[in-house]
Parts: sequence; structure tokens; C-alpha cells
Amino acid sequence: MKVAITGATGLVGSRLVQRLHGEGHKIVVLTRNAAFAQKVFPSEAFANIEIVAYTPNASGSWQSAIASCDGVINLAGEPIGEGRWTPERKQEILNSRKLGTQKIVEAIANANPKPTVLINASAIGYYGTSETATFDETSVSGKDFLAQVAQAWEAEARKVKDAGVRLVILRFGIVLGNGGALGKMISPFKLFAGGPIGSGRQWFSWIHVDDLVNLILQALTKPEIEGVYNATAPNPVRMSDLSQTLGQVMNRPSWLPVPAFAIEALLGDGAIVVLEGQQVIPKRTVQTGFEYKYPNLQSALTQILTS
Repeated sequence: MKVAITGATGLVGSRLVQRLHGEGHKIVVLTRNAAFAQKVFPSEAFANIEIVAYTPNASGSWQSAIASCDGVINLAGEPIGEGRWTPERKQEILNSRKLGTQKIVEAIANANPKPTVLINASAIGYYGTSETATFDETSVSGKDFLAQVAQAWEAEARKVKDAGVRLVILRFGIVLGNGGALGKMISPFKLFAGGPIGSGRQWFSWIHVDDLVNLILQALTKPEIEGVYNATAPNPVRMSDLSQTLGQVMNRPSWLPVPAFAIEALLGDGAIVVLEGQQVIPKRTVQTGFEYKYPNLQSALTQILTS
């Protein structure tokens, strides 16, 4: 196949590119920073990759690179858990997803021949937050900022169906791999200062990066996969359980809670990402017959921390 990918240099995207390249597929990497992408995917190691510089929020000649691709995987979006949510930052978070997806859909609609599938990232933030509710793919959306972002993101992606293209929306949980959110959690444990964040009662719906990549590949290759799927492991945990399991795997104590006010002082409104959560069940994902390599947190953390 020939596959176009945005967000290819991130935690998920880079692992996905490695898998696709290893299986002999051709890849078009759409990137804002071509020089950085060439360092991540050097041509001597990644012969089947074409790197195309693009402006996510604007139409341009880059859009022609999508023609003749079999599929498009749209993972791009400004990080939500880094820095305070100023009004400007919130607008960047929204625009990077809403406008970025709009331009990808525009490119697909104008392509000749068209890709047969768009796999578009979304987030479990779609459901809002709760300590008591359980959410699956049929649950209604929340009303907070992240829920509004996810709704706008998905609404733009759905327009690709007007072009007769199959759409798969994957609502990502917290992705566990080398780096990302887990990388930030590990540092205090290394210093024997790890512990739960905030109350510890908030839900943590997660997925191992390899399972997420396998889920994306399933969506890419199986034409019967269509619509919304939760990209989470089937066993979400509370933050206190995450902290305890992380301590066990690292052979470190988990005794020093990080108070909510410290996170709020650092991140402002963005603290909601770690202080509040949602218990998300991948009901439709499991119904497809998808087999998780890492359905439980302990096995996932053990693999990541010993690899």
C-alpha cells in the first residue's frame, strides 16, 4: 500500500511508520518540519518514505501528495498536556485539529484517484470527565473544552464520507510507550519520590502504543471497520492503581502524592488532563475481534520499562 500520515514523528506516528515500512509499504510523511522528519526517518534506513512539507491549517500544493495513496492516517494535533491553557493556547489546540482535519479532508475530496480510507485520531476527552460513569462508543459527548475540541475534530473528519471515503475515528486514551505521558510519570519514581497525582481516584484509560498501532493497521486493512472505536485497553485503572503498579514494576515506593494545587499551578486549566479522567471501555473495538497484546497495565508497563 501507499499511505499518507500526519503526526508521523510523534510517539504513535513514529512507531506506526516503522511498522508500515517494515512490512514494505510506501509512506508519505506530511510534516511541518521536513528537516526534523529526515532525522527521524533517514533515507538510508527508510527507503520507502517520501517526506512532504505541509502547512496543516492551509490549502497548498502539499495536498496533491494524497492523490494515489490507498489510505490517510491523520494523527496531527498540538499537545494538550504541555503548558498553561491560555486563550491563545486553547485556540491552537482547537485549530490544529479542526482546521488540520478540514484540509486533509479537502485534499482527499480533490484527489484523483482518491484514498479508500481516512483513519482520524480523536480522544476520549470526547466524553468529558467523571469518577463514577462508564463510557463506551455509544455514550454522549461531554461539555468541557476537550469534549468540544473532540466534537469539532470528528465533525470535520465526517465530511470525508461525502467523497465516498470510508472513515474510521479512533478515540485515543493515554498512550503508554517510551516517552509521552509515561515518561513524565517515571522521573519522580526514579528519584524515590513517586506517587499518585491529585486524589488518586480519577480514572486512567490507557493503551500500549503497540496495541494502538495494531488497531490502526486493522482499521487500514479491513474494509468492514468503519465508524467510531475507542482506542483504549479493556482494563482502565484509577490513578492510585497506576501509581502503585508503576512503583511495583520499577521496584520503587509509591508514597508521595502530588497535590492537585501543584499541578494546577503548573498547568492551569490544562491540569484537567491529569486531575480528572474517564472510565472508557472499548466495546466496539473488542466486538471487532481485536486481540490486545497488553490488556493489563502490569504487562504493558513491564514491557515498556524493560525494553
